[in-house]
Amino acid sequence: MGRYERPEPDEGYVVCGRRRRFSRAICHSQVPHATIEPACAVEYPCHISRCRGQLSVLHHKNMQKPLVIAIDGPAGAGKSTLGALLANRLGYLYFDTGVMYRALTLAALQLGIDLTASDAVEHLARQIVIEVIPPSADDGRQYTVLADGNDVTWAIRSPEVERGVSTVARYPGVRREMIRQQQAIGHRDRVVMVGRDIGTVVMPDAALKIYLEATLDERARRRADEREHHDDSRPLDEIRSAMALRDTMDQHVLRPADDAVVLRNDGLSPEAEVNWIIDYIGRSGSGEAHPLIPPR
Repeated sequence: MGRYERPEPDEGYVVCGRRRRFSRAICHSQVPHATIEPACAVEYPCHISRCRGQLSVLHHKNMQKPLVIAIDGPAGAGKSTLGALLANRLGYLYFDTGVMYRALTLAALQLGIDLTASDAVEHLARQIVIEVIPPSADDGRQYTVLADGNDVTWAIRSPEVERGVSTVARYPGVRREMIRQQQAIGHRDRVVMVGRDIGTVVMPDAALKIYLEATLDERARRRADEREHHDDSRPLDEIRSAMALRDTMDQHVLRPADDAVVLRNDGLSPEAEVNWIIDYIGRSGSGEAHPLIPPR
């Protein structure tokens, strides 16, 4: 390595955008729709026509046992599923930060507070006690959410909360209070934190930052499957429209950190993602290069 050569037909060469160091990477064409790349990299196209993605170097940070793993991405990208599985495998705390905004939104609705009244919502944010603890019931939940001691784990997934949470999350006073609580949890122990701006705002010093991407259709299908298990059979088109609106409202935070690893996971199982990330952490710590596309 260290010298550029024309790629052979079955190989690609990539360059790290910061160190301008060339590395050889094998293209795993059995997963043609998925690519993994750091946002900071300068990309060189894959030289294998049947691989539809781009290749980028991944050993951008020396990580042996990251204290904080940040997972960001849009709604339905699989953040919660990946975060829970990864935390379980590593023995870390799993913390989905978005549930705090949902719990606050639900509380405001239940109290009859107008979600467009920023002062009232921000006041509530300073008063309410929101806790995220390990699952307290065997009903498919990944955690239990308590708002002032009340279990709201499934209630915060209602359509009304879905429609209002982006409005609530945009208020500066709400964000300040939620971020303060989130940072306190993040600095307490080894944790996998899931949200929309963990790597850019909440925990910018996280040792490993992952940004998940998937097409809108794929994300809507996943959300529909999730809701079907809880007797919420809304039409797929309705879910897709709500998700597209949420994407538009969240544009101000939906971006990967400069040093994030971007994982486009259409067609990938959560188990494959977890296996790849754990292998990546191990190889990053040893300085060993890593295949750029995870196995299915």
